[in-house]
Amino acid sequence: MINNLFILLMIIFLFNDSFTQPNDTLFVAFWNLENLFDVIDDPDKNDEEFTPTGDKEWTSERLDKKLYNHSRVIHSMNNEKGPDLLGVCEVEHKILLDSLIKKFIPEKNYEVAYAESPDNRGIDNGLIYDSKKFKLISISTDTIHLADGYPTRLILGVKLLLNDKDTLNVFINHWPSRRGGEKSETSRFEAAKVVRNKIDVIFNKNFKARIIIIGDFNDEPKDLSILNVLNAHPFSCDSLNSIKNEPQLYNIAYEEYLKGTGSYKYQDDWNLLDQIIVSNSLVDDKGNIKFICGSFQIYNPYLITTHSGKFEGTPFPTYGGSRYLGGYSDHFPVTAQFLFREKAK
Repeated sequence: MINNLFILLMIIFLFNDSFTQPNDTLFVAFWNLENLFDVIDDPDKNDEEFTPTGDKEWTSERLDKKLYNHSRVIHSMNNEKGPDLLGVCEVEHKILLDSLIKKFIPEKNYEVAYAESPDNRGIDNGLIYDSKKFKLISISTDTIHLADGYPTRLILGVKLLLNDKDTLNVFINHWPSRRGGEKSETSRFEAAKVVRNKIDVIFNKNFKARIIIIGDFNDEPKDLSILNVLNAHPFSCDSLNSIKNEPQLYNIAYEEYLKGTGSYKYQDDWNLLDQIIVSNSLVDDKGNIKFICGSFQIYNPYLITTHSGKFEGTPFPTYGGSRYLGGYSDHFPVTAQFLFREKAK
């Protein structure tokens, strides 16, 4: 009887093992790099302050220092293995990200997906990805048409193939700012509509599509642009059993938001402007890529945090007003991990 039971257990083990291989994880992050400009005056953009003769006295040495600082943070992520996907915003040109990864992170197989935006200041969105895990399928851009005609950042869409098998749709966002108070809210409504329309097109083709939406939304998870227009549902680990097998978006930053923490501090208030939103297929138990509950975090290691004075505990920026501080960014990055359960060939 014991021998028969042992044989049965071995058969079950071998049967299961033939369909699965060891699990891996995907580390996804987003970071507003805060005014990563080159030192050249672009006559078509409002970038004069970030030049050697501009108000910020922005030099090649200071740019190099900023790139090095960013590389230190990227290196430190994911237990010093670096992220697999890193969305960024407030970058003037792709060449700056190329320089960052080639000069300061050469040991990683990073590549850059990028597109120039019509933004008046010339700042854009980009995606740094591990080319050993991902292959680039395509890049798309979508324009946000604001009522006042003011040009703003494009929505950057990047379609990737993970380990030659699984398609992943990533959207990098930097929505219109809060400048102008409540009146600015309608601009973010327009941005949310653009993203929502893009997502609906994907869902209509495949309601199980894997989608990750990351960015600086300049709104928080409870704000109407995200909650109602984008229709990103609040997500908590306790709600896993209620995930429906239908096309939905879930905001995995919501639990952190409820704690009252944030990625950016304005005056005395913390704001969780930087978020990660995913499709239903990345939070249910049926797919082979799944969000690891509780892994979303505001990434605030010692090196990028201010440690004294009025701004203690806030992100350590490159400038304090017009005074050069030599820091990193005025935003903390946000990160999340996903379990990748690879099926056997």
